[in-house]
Amino acid sequence: MNRRITESFESSESLNRRIIESYPMLVKNCMTRHPIMLPSSASVVTAQQILAENNIRHLPIVGDGKRLEGLVTRQRLHVKPDTLGSLSIWEISQYLSTLTVSDVMLKATEVFTITANRTIERAAQYMAEHKVGCLLVMEDEDIVVGIITEHDVLRSYQLMLGLPSEGIRVTVRMPNRPGEFARLMAILAEQEWGVMGIGTFPAPRSPGYYDVVVKVPNASIEQVRDVLEQIEEQEVLDIRKAS
Repeated sequence: MNRRITESFESSESLNRRIIESYPMLVKNCMTRHPIMLPSSASVVTAQQILAENNIRHLPIVGDGKRLEGLVTRQRLHVKPDTLGSLSIWEISQYLSTLTVSDVMLKATEVFTITANRTIERAAQYMAEHKVGCLLVMEDEDIVVGIITEHDVLRSYQLMLGLPSEGIRVTVRMPNRPGEFARLMAILAEQEWGVMGIGTFPAPRSPGYYDVVVKVPNASIEQVRDVLEQIEEQEVLDIRKAS
């Protein structure tokens, strides 16, 4: 059974636009669809060429109907020195030419996967917990429909916080109690300021507090600081122009 919790190439601009328009921030909105895939009979040399030419690190290995058989990564293509130590240069060349991806790939039972309707933060958590650089996105248990990588997760995080648009990025510390976030949003609304990006997280080494990062457009650092410093029991920790 797969460990559950691909790479055609869109431009970064196209993918950023698709993520922004697809507001739920699910795996299906952020993944790379229709990845390059290989059969298990493909040679290791072919896999190396595809990875290098397309500047990618992961190749799903599939059978009929795009059914998952394994995964090849750049690391899996590294031949151990002790394997080659006793061989001549001609023997090494012959040895490498006979290898297929089935000889080096992670088997399907070793590949971490996820479904398209899971959230992007769940994908990030799963990748971090298991120290993997990608998750294959599956349909009907064993059909590969996409791939989500560390790069995709970082792009999603960037967009959540308002990049690449310009604005004032401010971090505010507030008590972790009902109504505090609403107070911050209310004072922004009073100024008729929008919010281009937002993130919240428990304040480090400050139990009972949360830090909120917001990105405000069409205002200056001085304007934003003057307004937010009026909120009692909330502290402006950092403010800067970001683009």
